[in-house]
Amino acid sequence: MDENSPVFAIAMAAELAGMHPQTLRQYDRLGLVSPTRTAGKSRRYSMRNVVQLREIARLSAEGVSLEGIARILTLENQVSALAGRVRELESALADELLNRPNRRVFAADVQGDVVSLKHGTRTARRTEIVIWRPTRAELD
Repeated sequence: MDENSPVFAIAMAAELAGMHPQTLRQYDRLGLVSPTRTAGKSRRYSMRNVVQLREIARLSAEGVSLEGIARILTLENQVSALAGRVRELESALADELLNRPNRRVFAADVQGDVVSLKHGTRTARRTEIVIWRPTRAELD
């Protein structure tokens, strides 16, 4: 069973969230929490839904309006989805970099421009000393 499995009836979900079942029905009507439905149209809540209900209760106790709570939950869901997508892309990029033959290496030249180096080569080490003296404008 994972956190998204719809296993709790409304009475159990209400007890786990510390709310009255009618409150859960109201939040469902407002779209704050959307439980899945059985074939007989009964609500089934997941552990993720219960956690959201607890978060709604916490925000409500802090004085956040239901409209504000809805916005916060929407943004949190978007952040969660985007974080998952970033993890997917990072994994795909790492796989690509490890599995791609003749991968390229980049460095910066003297002017700061990006240059491509052949695999296995390095930039020449530079040993010059540069003395910096502030201009008159920088001193004023």
